[in-house]
Amino acid sequence: MIDHTVRTYRSAEPLPREQQLAWKLAAVATDPVPVTAEVTEMVINRAIDNAAVAAASLARRPVSAARDQALAHPATPGATVFGVEGHYAPEWAAWANGVAVRELDYHDTFLAADYSHPGDNIPPILAVAQHAGRTGAELVRGLAAGYELQVDLVRGICLHEHKIDHIAHLGPSVAGGLGALLGLPTETVYQAIGQALHTTTTTRQSRKGEISSWKAYAPAFAGKAAIEAVDRALRGEGAPSPIYEGEDGFIAWLLGGPEASYTVPLPAPGEPKRSILDTYPKEHSAEYQSQALIDLARRLGPRIGETGKVERIVIHTSHHTHYVIGSGAGDPQKYDPQASRETLDHSIPYIFAVALQDGSWHHETSYARERATRPDTVELWQKITTVEDPEWTRRYHEPEPAFGGRVKITLADGTVITDEIAVADAHPAGARPFAREQYVAKFRTLAEGVIAKADQDRFLDTVARLPELDANEVRALALPAGLATTPATKGIF
Repeated sequence: MIDHTVRTYRSAEPLPREQQLAWKLAAVATDPVPVTAEVTEMVINRAIDNAAVAAASLARRPVSAARDQALAHPATPGATVFGVEGHYAPEWAAWANGVAVRELDYHDTFLAADYSHPGDNIPPILAVAQHAGRTGAELVRGLAAGYELQVDLVRGICLHEHKIDHIAHLGPSVAGGLGALLGLPTETVYQAIGQALHTTTTTRQSRKGEISSWKAYAPAFAGKAAIEAVDRALRGEGAPSPIYEGEDGFIAWLLGGPEASYTVPLPAPGEPKRSILDTYPKEHSAEYQSQALIDLARRLGPRIGETGKVERIVIHTSHHTHYVIGSGAGDPQKYDPQASRETLDHSIPYIFAVALQDGSWHHETSYARERATRPDTVELWQKITTVEDPEWTRRYHEPEPAFGGRVKITLADGTVITDEIAVADAHPAGARPFAREQYVAKFRTLAEGVIAKADQDRFLDTVARLPELDANEVRALALPAGLATTPATKGIF
């Protein structure tokens, strides 16, 4: 890996394209280095994981609305939309499938200087592969590139510090992944990355206060915008330049300011794109920084007995966890039994309370209104706070980061119970790391009652051969659920 320093340049200060971050990202994406067997295996795992969480969300209102919008845009050849027959415009298929994948906050994650869900790259890159008639090997190449750019940007550039949503890294990564998929020139990908960044920079209000369904829509928006950016670039249209380093650009006005600099690590020419191997899956349908703490709550529950005896619970954790999903966010909604599902999944006090009481976590029942309003749960929930612990913040930023915390439970009789956990059980360094068996089991569980068993088998058999698929087999890679193609919602389209 090569570390690249990125800073602002005055308009009068020349910065050749080849020295701009957008060009360097494009060069990595278009480098025709072979994809390793290990990376290919993980790409397949993550395709299965995405399909699992999409299947579980197909009947949910935000997913249905996004699907209805896609149904208004049939296309030939087109791309598949999860749950329905037919083929649709690739940008709209990516939109609908992206919302389905993101709705339950249940697919893979990577955390470093910023946050990300790299699996959000899969719906748009798959949709374009289907529409453009690309093979499975080309799809694997595109996905490996999308993951690489996403992870490298997240390693080097913090967005949330400046209240910018993490989809600002997703637009460029999808554009780069599409460039790799389609075998585009570096120049074309450079323009598309600039456009994608420019059009997908939004604020973090989508993940603050009363969190709405836009949290699921935001990554799908970035994927759709990136497809459209690549389309325009292919037609010869350009982007603001230099998009990251310009005097009125991304760094100068939206991030650290004219004097700030960032270091982004990127593979050297000819170096394999391996960053997907540094990402991690979710066993539980909740914000990633709650994963380890759910596992710890399940372990602590039997040691407490009746939760009515709890006087207070303090979770000592990292800066990120405290301020994003903990009491440090200052959001009263995180303690509100009437809060939206999206808000509850960003409330570690709520999540820890339910996991402690139930000894488990479920993507539907753990968020049910009757569960969130249960009097004993509400009482316990209000007794849970978080504090930032400098040691956990330090560990969060280590090369092998820790995403958990130390919990101190004080009972009414004065008994104090403490325990800690560094990473989730399903993390590669955890107690029960995910492998193909676990991804398939997750798919089977979430697709049960939604996707017919024969269709489940067909999907799993096909995706397992991903690098060997021809274009027709890629186009047939779908999740048929027999859903109606008559829209249930009404808008403009």
